[in-house]
Amino acid sequence: MGIFNSKNPILNDKTVDRVGTVDSLGGDQLLTRAGEGEVMTINGAINKTLMLFGLLMVTSVISFAAPSKILLWGGLFGGIAVLFIAHKNPQKAPILAPIYALVEGLFVGSASAMYAMAFDGIILQAVTLTFGALLAMLVLYRSGLITVTQKFKSGVMMATGAIMFVYLISIIGHFVGFNVPFIHDSTPLGIGISVVIIGVACMNLLIDFDFFEKAEQNRAPKYMEWMAGMGLLVTLVWLYIEMLRLLAKLQSD
Repeated sequence: MGIFNSKNPILNDKTVDRVGTVDSLGGDQLLTRAGEGEVMTINGAINKTLMLFGLLMVTSVISFAAPSKILLWGGLFGGIAVLFIAHKNPQKAPILAPIYALVEGLFVGSASAMYAMAFDGIILQAVTLTFGALLAMLVLYRSGLITVTQKFKSGVMMATGAIMFVYLISIIGHFVGFNVPFIHDSTPLGIGISVVIIGVACMNLLIDFDFFEKAEQNRAPKYMEWMAGMGLLVTLVWLYIEMLRLLAKLQSD
């Protein structure tokens, strides 16, 4: 249940390069008509992220109350499909980002309900740890203790891609009848693997923060606020699911 957003193709430098900047798109005319509103800002991206999170919570609550494998897998693969379309058509992000949040909420709510049935108090613990990690990474980023260089991004993307591949094999195995060893085990090795995956997810948060900042500096088009919000939501959902998996391993007999 970690594959859905492992690599997060939404937030990277190539995305900004591909869509261009307001200036390269005739920004002088746009700004004359609409002021600074046509340019992406960090505050605007934060607001979009909060709106998307609210939409995700709506469908999460619904699917949590009536969990099913249809909602679980439908939300998972539906979210992947929307992300793929958004990556190819970032100009449509104002429409696709809310759709992604609603669809992904079906997955999050169903997965949460299934864990909650097996482990008491696990949801609150996972939510607390997820937002604790978010705040910790934000402090590290703002303090400059970790610098998001191109080499850093390349290393994180390689690690995330490897995780995505392993989870893809695991999902295929779920349907055809085999298990990938260790990653789902409650052994010390299985727990260690989950800790490493959570660490990689946290590193992705730093890349997300850097994208917010770089996109504003490069005067990316306004619709990139939705892309930025969707990309951060991708990482947060992944991190939350990984927290659930780690806590479940720790609480297993």
